[in-house]
Amino acid sequence: MFRIYHNPSCKKSRAGLQYLQQSGCDFEVVEYLKNPLKEQELEKLLVKLNLKPEEVIRKQEAYYKQNLIGKKFEDHELVKLIIQNPKLLKRPVVESKYKAVIGDPVENITPLLK
Repeated sequence: MFRIYHNPSCKKSRAGLQYLQQSGCDFEVVEYLKNPLKEQELEKLLVKLNLKPEEVIRKQEAYYKQNLIGKKFEDHELVKLIIQNPKLLKRPVVESKYKAVIGDPVENITPLLK
């Protein structure tokens, strides 16, 4: 069973969702803007992604440009910022039991499905 952290208003996230639908695999959709991740959930997701918080932040997001650009943060501070501002999370994120990937481009999802 897979899980996709999805933002329906994002073209890349919709492409990731469509890719999963076409793959025929079982998955759950989490609209993380409506149901934000908890701090511990995001930390576990980062481990599965094998990425640091800074690497999953959308730098083109207005909040980032207005409030974070050029500033230094510890990892735990960035986790809290992503929790408070979920639009900062790159999308879509597709998660399996032991691993996760950022599905942009959608081809990043393929190895996870195998």
